[in-house]
Amino acid sequence: MTTDLHDIGGGLAALDGLISHTAVQGIPTLYAPAPGGNEITAGLFFRVGRADETLATAGITHLVEHLALYRLGLSDLHYNGATANAYTLFHVTGSEAEVVSYLNSVCAGLRELPMDRLETEKEILRTEAAGRGGGSQLPLWRYGAQSYGLSSYNELGTWSLTPDQVRHWAHTRFTRDNAVLWITSDRVPDGLDLTLPAGVRLPAPAPTSALPVTPAFIRGDDGQVALSAVLPRSTAAAVFADVLGRALFQDLRQEGGYSYSAEADYSPRDADFATLTAYADALPQKQDAVIGGFVDTLARLRAGRIEQSELDSARAKTLKLYDVPDFGAVSLPSYALSLLLGHRILSPEQHKAELHAVTLADLHDVARQTWDNALLQTPGRGVDWAGFSPAPQYSTTCVDGTRHQSLEDDQVTLIIGAEGVSLTTPRGPVTVRYDACAAMTTRPDGARALTGHDGFSVSVEPTLFKGVTPDRIAAVDAGVPPQAVVHMPPRTPDRVPRPTARSGSGGAGNARGVAGRTTWPWTAALWAVGSLAAIWTLLCVLITADEGADATPEWDIVVIVWVLAAPLLWTTWQLRKARNQRRS
Repeated sequence: MTTDLHDIGGGLAALDGLISHTAVQGIPTLYAPAPGGNEITAGLFFRVGRADETLATAGITHLVEHLALYRLGLSDLHYNGATANAYTLFHVTGSEAEVVSYLNSVCAGLRELPMDRLETEKEILRTEAAGRGGGSQLPLWRYGAQSYGLSSYNELGTWSLTPDQVRHWAHTRFTRDNAVLWITSDRVPDGLDLTLPAGVRLPAPAPTSALPVTPAFIRGDDGQVALSAVLPRSTAAAVFADVLGRALFQDLRQEGGYSYSAEADYSPRDADFATLTAYADALPQKQDAVIGGFVDTLARLRAGRIEQSELDSARAKTLKLYDVPDFGAVSLPSYALSLLLGHRILSPEQHKAELHAVTLADLHDVARQTWDNALLQTPGRGVDWAGFSPAPQYSTTCVDGTRHQSLEDDQVTLIIGAEGVSLTTPRGPVTVRYDACAAMTTRPDGARALTGHDGFSVSVEPTLFKGVTPDRIAAVDAGVPPQAVVHMPPRTPDRVPRPTARSGSGGAGNARGVAGRTTWPWTAALWAVGSLAAIWTLLCVLITADEGADATPEWDIVVIVWVLAAPLLWTTWQLRKARNQRRS
């Protein structure tokens, strides 16, 4: 059964003549025909995603998605599900009958999830995550271990979520009032049964913050420079992202030859804000040049040095999107997502008018906002020279409690208190308070790993600190809220860490990760290789001087010994850089 709605979301009237709209069993539905072929495509959006979760329940939305699709089994049908920060999407392409069957099956699965598959699907998600690798660390440093920062973390909930938790999530988030359907057809197909429980349209999660000041920078992996900025959603901001991407490509690849990939992207975050991201890759020997070129490009745009031709090219690229004959069908996902998030809906004519109205002054303003809000990730080298502040590496306070000396490093101490835990290092403390603990993983051997809402983490390993007895572990357990606890499986004996030789280096790991790393192995390797390099270099100097004083110098020998010295010098430099990164 379908019911015509004349004002779904208030702004859909702007799409009259392009996209039709109605409601199917209470779900707002947009549809427009795609020319040619017997297949149609449909997508069912729900306004729930990773940013709605907590770190302790991370993965629950993805788990519901997998369970809802299980009944479909093996099929030649082109279908899938996707869980993003602020939404979940079930989409399918096939004949009308296949699309109807798919949508009906998804909704039936959401109404009654196959809980006998729960543990199997958890394991599948963990396997999927292992193959996917780590995500971007920029969200973690901007938002912390909550809201939009959760995309930087593993899905911890796949270890401990219960059937009741998963059912409740499905019944309160995957509702007809929290959904939007779109179909590339000139009508709503017959036979749809999208019966879902009633609910409410959930607003996008409120963003959190772990950055006290911007622009800021963090150190990341070799080989890439990345930037993120949060901007008010606007046509000018979307155009600026294209201008920035083109400028980076021209400066870093075409002119500098430093990068292979250099690009920028504009992606809606919620109804009012979007995330601008930019990226450039770099070979290790060209990383400094890429960092400098990247910052210079952004600084040029920030200073307003933007050519009219840059604006015209970006505007023309966007305007071409309206030239496709099936624009209504192509734009369905975008309009459906705007309706889901509560963003304003513009007709093609309104959007074109905004595009034509964008000026160089508008781009200059967006460039300044991008700079002011930027979080830049660089390989090794900082960018404080450009006015970027280092993102906080350590906490501002320590808890009071019992002190437990590290068995590996004389300058590192674990403190277990009534309000939280702290790790003290020569460079500063790392603290997680119990009342601000996003998640604590537990192991049967007594290990605990606490992560605060700000993203700072402290690992409590009884084998690595003096006097961490079962009663001290019990004190930690008593302080952490039960909803933040994630029980992990036992570790094999070889996986339980053992203390290495003590040192006084004061090494401490990245506070937004597992704290407590030491640098002595890197220092030892640096001394060993560095000493050999120094001796060999001295030998090279002596041979060069000796041959230079000879009446018939054998310069080929001089060249050979210096060539042999080069790998030792390069290795020494790499070890020094690795040790310094370890310390920071």
